[in-house]
Amino acid sequence: MTGPRFTNLANSLPTTVPFIGPETQERARGRPFLARLGANENIFGPSPKAIAAMERAARDTWMYGDPENHDLRQALAAHHGTTADHIVVGEGIDGLLGYLVRLLIEKGDAVVTSDGAYPTFNFHVSGFGGELHKVPYLGDQEDADALVERAREVGAKLIYFANPDNPMGSWHPAEIVSRVVEKVPDGCLLVLDEAYIELAPEGTAAKIAAGDPRVIRMRTFSKGYGMAGARVGYALGSVPLISAFNKIRNHFGMSRISQAGALAALMDQTWLQQTQRNVASSRNAMTAIARQNGLVALPSATNFLTIDCGRDGNFARKVLQELIARDVFIRMPFITPHDRAIRISCGGEQELAVLAKALPLALAAARG
Repeated sequence: MTGPRFTNLANSLPTTVPFIGPETQERARGRPFLARLGANENIFGPSPKAIAAMERAARDTWMYGDPENHDLRQALAAHHGTTADHIVVGEGIDGLLGYLVRLLIEKGDAVVTSDGAYPTFNFHVSGFGGELHKVPYLGDQEDADALVERAREVGAKLIYFANPDNPMGSWHPAEIVSRVVEKVPDGCLLVLDEAYIELAPEGTAAKIAAGDPRVIRMRTFSKGYGMAGARVGYALGSVPLISAFNKIRNHFGMSRISQAGALAALMDQTWLQQTQRNVASSRNAMTAIARQNGLVALPSATNFLTIDCGRDGNFARKVLQELIARDVFIRMPFITPHDRAIRISCGGEQELAVLAKALPLALAAARG
């Protein structure tokens, strides 16, 4: 009796989990975390109007969601001053990245990204046989010019560029992003991941025409809108590119509940503004906690802080482990020299009180 016959590509790939979830860790530990501050979730939650809309939609969950995502796409088009033909909705940015790579990347195709940037994109590229070319960060920022230059050198079909950036929280002003778009080589597409854009300073979001064939912009309801568990992402791009998603996407991948919640959240910009204030306040409080412990919080345009622990990656990993041992769930960058830091998501008063108590103890234990 034989088992499934995997493709040669699948057999060649490592079995890797990029992010071990807090639930998995809690099961292994045998107790819950007191402060869940590691997954860049928006602890301040979705708009009450979105919650009410999802509760109403739950009554109709016996029906599939609208496969065209019509109402949400129309609302997003109005929000961005374009037409629905320029917008595709999918199961978070992760799902849309998978569809995009499937559309454009075949075995051996070159793709450029930053070394240490969001790893899920890399898994999609490897999963479809693409060849990753990685560019080092410039300090704590993605090197926008080097990304474009490497793409030109290797004939890349895709460039991945996040603004603001995860895991460092850094960002480029709109004029830099616009310059990158202008320099994209012929035959290449810039994948502009703007997951955190609603939390970034004014002047970060570049003015890019939805129909510009050189770029596809990825947005989400997971961060600013506080709906990570609903899995709603969308992309803005040229009509031929957006239309091509219909060839391969899961047309019934979006639930009615998620569609209704995202639509209501988009309509409640007042709640988003309150969330922006809450996130800014939390970042300030965490910056103060870091400073009180002799650490440096890097500037952030996101709902998390990357905190420089002042030594190398081994020391930062010890700090992370000691915080986890004290029931604080956090994460950290993977790649040197950024692994000198830990990354902590914004929390409310209760979570930050737990962090403030645990951090000096974790540092003392890590120092030995």
